[in-house]
Amino acid sequence: MSALIEAEAIRKPAPSRAWRWVVLAVVGVACYGGYYAFDYIGPLAPLLSRQLHFSNADIGLLQAIYSFPNIVMALACGVIIDRLGTRKSLSIFGLLIFVGLVITALSPRLAVMAIGRLLVGLGGEALALAANVAVARWFYSHELSLAFGVRGSAARLGSLSAQVSPAWLPRAYDHWRWPLLLGVAFGGLCLLGAAVYWILDVRGEGRFSFGHGARRAKIPLREVFRFNRSFWLIAALCFTFYGCIFPFETFGQKFLIEARHVSPQTASLLVGMEPFFSLIGMPIFGLLVDRYGHRSLLMMFGSLLIVPAFPMLAFTNVQPMIPMAMMGVAFALVPAVMWPALVYVVDRSRLGLANGMLDSVQQLGLVIINLLIGWTNDRWLASAANPAGYRASLCIFTGIAVCAVFFAYALWRAEIGPSAHGLETITIEGKR
Repeated sequence: MSALIEAEAIRKPAPSRAWRWVVLAVVGVACYGGYYAFDYIGPLAPLLSRQLHFSNADIGLLQAIYSFPNIVMALACGVIIDRLGTRKSLSIFGLLIFVGLVITALSPRLAVMAIGRLLVGLGGEALALAANVAVARWFYSHELSLAFGVRGSAARLGSLSAQVSPAWLPRAYDHWRWPLLLGVAFGGLCLLGAAVYWILDVRGEGRFSFGHGARRAKIPLREVFRFNRSFWLIAALCFTFYGCIFPFETFGQKFLIEARHVSPQTASLLVGMEPFFSLIGMPIFGLLVDRYGHRSLLMMFGSLLIVPAFPMLAFTNVQPMIPMAMMGVAFALVPAVMWPALVYVVDRSRLGLANGMLDSVQQLGLVIINLLIGWTNDRWLASAANPAGYRASLCIFTGIAVCAVFFAYALWRAEIGPSAHGLETITIEGKR
């Protein structure tokens, strides 16, 4: 029987280019909605503070609770996806996001909103990982790196749409509930993308051979503690670098409106520079690093860019566009190099576990730092009446950014030494 199945698989062709790119488009739609759901709290923060009298700590909680379940969920997600398959996984995770967005919009009570954000978080990162598996399934032998780059651009476009929503739909920000209902509408894209993917995948199974290869052996979680020094330095860099970028986005628009006295529309465009630069720059930096190498050196350079950005915002009258552009370039450069670097420092058989662990470390950082920054802003009475109160949190961001540079430097030193894994030397033409 198995021989007949294998013979049938051989007779089937690989997925055609048209089918692959239609599948990629619908997966991108689901990711677009998921990343909009992650980032729409930042633009809403001034309204929550003004109309619902939420404190900075309350706003930090709404963003931190998104990341909280993913400290564990990122590690468990791979097992769930392998067991249920991409069709069911995308549908379940998309439904979790949508239900969470609906609950968030139901009530002005913090507890109800927090429950909604928790559900969005349970589905959000899991949907992103399921989307990666779906892309790998359809692009197994064709244009895999390009497909992952396009999927990443769809995600960044979702973040950008959320961050600049006060600029393209300002009337929605007259009342706190309207942006939340807008989020529900965008969350519907997760369901739409998952539903269309289900149809395409079912029909595709009858026409194409996907060439999955041998089934991977299960990797016990204790293998996490056997990762090498370079992996843990990348993890530390991930914790600190993203700990500057995403928590600043949570409070950035509120800070710019109250401390730099810009309009809500201008604040949304300034913070939106980060995902916009990432959307454009990630494929470019990925191409450059594949051609010239020097991955750890470039991660150190990207981390250095964000160190002066926060003091410039806190203590100078420099136009905010300049430090925001610096953070935008860094947000394009470091992630474009960091995640693919795992391929070189971790054994291929443990690559899935390594990705899950790195995502868990990132989510842990977002929980801790979002809560810390919210508490700090409240402790120093940061507000329109006291703009100087924001300086304490910006100094914390500066310290975290300095730590990111230190970890990137330590990684560079490790990768030019005798235990290097090739981050500095491997190019697209080179060999390990």
